[in-house]
Amino acid sequence: MQSFLRALKIQRWDDHRYYHHSRINQSLHLLSAVSFLAAYVAVFKNPAASALIAWLVAMVSRQAGHFFFEPKGYDEVNRATHEHKEQIKVGYNLRRKVVLMLIWAISPAILWINPTLFGFFPAQSAHFAFMRHVGEIWLAVGLGGLLFRTVHLFFLKDVQTGLVWLTKIVTDPFHDVLLYHRAPLYLLRGELIDPMGHDRLEAALAAHDA
Repeated sequence: MQSFLRALKIQRWDDHRYYHHSRINQSLHLLSAVSFLAAYVAVFKNPAASALIAWLVAMVSRQAGHFFFEPKGYDEVNRATHEHKEQIKVGYNLRRKVVLMLIWAISPAILWINPTLFGFFPAQSAHFAFMRHVGEIWLAVGLGGLLFRTVHLFFLKDVQTGLVWLTKIVTDPFHDVLLYHRAPLYLLRGELIDPMGHDRLEAALAAHDA
């Protein structure tokens, strides 16, 4: 358990220091985290509505931060190129995210063309039924994406790495609220990039190794 928690802490820190320099990205992650928490609550009562919240608000805001606002140049703080960070990323890098988001975006079109999804859903003409079915498909896409990468990591790395990543993803909304709740304030002050000084970085890495 100690090894698992240490690995979780390292994955979280690497995710922050490599991929969350932009204060706009951090603020969008805060919006995403709050939306995911709302989806977590809704999933017990209405799973389809939960998926709609998760994808339309939480995932769109989260990935917009990565695609449009996060710097893609050389990372001076971590002394790493964008290409290197993409190569070593444990979870979904930008290329994998494009594939996942394409599946998400295309799925309603398939349902529009074939409302029963080849017999999987009952034939209904009401708009709310269509949206419910879209939500159900998106829920399957989200869970499928999580399980696929988790099992993929079992083979690429090891079982613990996959389970740690899965735990990190599921608990990220709670962690992001704690980590980025002040990001909008920094933005209002005109700070677009988190300084992430070397002293903070080295202290955190030393704490990981302790």
